[in-house]
Amino acid sequence: MATVPAPKELDPLASLPALYGSKLRKLRLRAGLTQKQLGAKVPIAHSRIAQFELGKEVPHEDISTRLDELLGAEGELIALREHIKRAPVTDVFLKFFDFEAKATAMHKYMAHHVPGLLQTETYAREVIGSAQPWLSAEELAAKVATRMGRQRLLVKSDAPLLWSVLDESVIRRPVGGPAAMRDQLLRVLEAAKTPNVEVQVLPFGAGCHPLMGGSLTLLSFKNAPNMAYLEGDLYGHLVNDSAAVARHAHRYDLVHAAALHPDPSIAMIERLVEEYDKCAHRAVSNGENPPTAAVTPIASKQRAEYPASSR
Repeated sequence: MATVPAPKELDPLASLPALYGSKLRKLRLRAGLTQKQLGAKVPIAHSRIAQFELGKEVPHEDISTRLDELLGAEGELIALREHIKRAPVTDVFLKFFDFEAKATAMHKYMAHHVPGLLQTETYAREVIGSAQPWLSAEELAAKVATRMGRQRLLVKSDAPLLWSVLDESVIRRPVGGPAAMRDQLLRVLEAAKTPNVEVQVLPFGAGCHPLMGGSLTLLSFKNAPNMAYLEGDLYGHLVNDSAAVARHAHRYDLVHAAALHPDPSIAMIERLVEEYDKCAHRAVSNGENPPTAAVTPIASKQRAEYPASSR
């Protein structure tokens, strides 16, 4: 008779997601439900329940609310998820920056904004300042400087591959105004001329896709297992469990396959640059003074050929 493996030990002190997972498991067991049974009631795949309990993923707000209702948690799961959302992310970001610096390849799906490694200073200031309106001018300047400093990764001698799939909303949302957005897209176009940067656009016409919930980064290393990084409004989560990373890679591959090829993606971005430029000039003609960003061009190199999936 086959022996059922013992459930993995949980350490609720490891992180807030781990605490959430530990609480979820206790409530599920109290209710006498298996992961499969609970998943069917939500409904979501039971593997997602397992990832929540291990602290590898944080459920979306609607799923957390549903779990709270099903398990009679009386708002405990909802409140705990809110704590996760509001918790300082400095440690998580610092860990991510460290892994980012060691990666040989980064595959990204960006749901809301241009990757930090490709942002102009003006765009970065708008994005960071809007997400954290309580920052002082000095704190905001420090965060922007940190983001600008990370961009040196792309011009070092052993620069990593950066393959980004941008949701169409990313290039259509005029962050900072038309002039600032024009300069930001010019920055993306300059970066895309280099052999280690590829850019694709996931068009609105692609419809529903596996990464509707937020941004995802897959990190590949020379002598270490791949990792995934999930980024929400004000929190980040590193995933190093091989099975979970494989599932996130599968989700990315589906989005990557649905995106436009790099060439038509570049053409779409170039058209939007022209549109933003016209809007910026109209603003000036009307007596407005739209903000502009200094575009720091990346020296063009001969484009290297990469396979559709380079992980």
